[in-house]
Amino acid sequence: MTDFKVPFIDLALRYQEEREEILACIDRVLSKGHLVLTEEVNEFEADVVRYTGARHCISMNSGTDALMIGMWAMGIGKGDEVITPPVSFVASTGSIAHIGAVPVYADVKDDQTIDPAEIEKRITPRTRAIMPVHWVGRIADMDAIRDIAKRHNIKIIEDAAQSMGAYYKGKHGGTFGDAGAVSAHPLKNLNALGDGGFLLTDDDEIAHKARLYRNHGLESRDNCAFYGVNSRLDVLNAEVLKFRLTRLKGVIDQRRRNANIYRKIIKPGHVQIPEEKSHEVVSYVMFITQADDRDRLQKFLAERGVQTLVYYGTALHLHKAAASLGYKRGDFPMAERQCDRVLALPHMQYLSEDQVAYAAELVNKFYGV
Repeated sequence: MTDFKVPFIDLALRYQEEREEILACIDRVLSKGHLVLTEEVNEFEADVVRYTGARHCISMNSGTDALMIGMWAMGIGKGDEVITPPVSFVASTGSIAHIGAVPVYADVKDDQTIDPAEIEKRITPRTRAIMPVHWVGRIADMDAIRDIAKRHNIKIIEDAAQSMGAYYKGKHGGTFGDAGAVSAHPLKNLNALGDGGFLLTDDDEIAHKARLYRNHGLESRDNCAFYGVNSRLDVLNAEVLKFRLTRLKGVIDQRRRNANIYRKIIKPGHVQIPEEKSHEVVSYVMFITQADDRDRLQKFLAERGVQTLVYYGTALHLHKAAASLGYKRGDFPMAERQCDRVLALPHMQYLSEDQVAYAAELVNKFYGV
């Protein structure tokens, strides 16, 4: 119905903008002829340490592996319970299940982050850790969560997959608990050429175990301390991420600008946009709304050139994979209601103010306001 387009994401456009620098990264790495755990990886990890304030950064091949290896390094395993929200990507729950632990859900607040009051209700003698999810780049209520963990003597493993550039009371996401796992998937603000991730921690023992575990448990070429896995970040991605880290602030600033345009134009009533509080800086990996009549709104926008994403439409406890956990519809009403209404609007850094305003005005038009 229109030639005016507002794409949700455009990785090809990002490559065109960065083509010269990306090709230089490729040339630097391939010309050396060394591709695994070389100095480029160490340099990237050091850059992340400086950026986040964490004591250690251990790069891996995905944020999911960072969650699993982080929990393993904490001693969490078979039969242990880990409390996590039912609003997240499946990797949060999947990482708990893969190490033999039991995912235990606690409902969320209006902003889609885990509700500390619900965490308290779920603690049992088998609870070993809390896994808050900093959804869409908004840090969970870590003061309250840290207080709960301290009182009950349980660990915190942050799912900080979407947290690069996100802050809570001046502290960077992924640095509040015993460890935090960050993703560098192509849809993240800091993105690799494919999958990538890293673990943040201030704990020397967790860092040491994680470094060994990601590389087969090898202390040296001929000395295997234990049987680990292959979860190394490849050198080419380390070099690209090192470059893109220098541009991260600009990416986030543009996304925050676009989020603010939506806030100014979209009229309240039918669409809920979680408030950004004075003590937080949201990095907006996604710009999430909760909308009345979500599916018809999405179709209306698509017909007019605006791409959106339902992110995600099914709460984790309602997936077939979670059937053995024994949850049912109605157990987590906040999460379920949000999943029925959630809609991510396009806000990437390459959109013009006119494109964002066009999308926002269409939302108002749909509701007749």
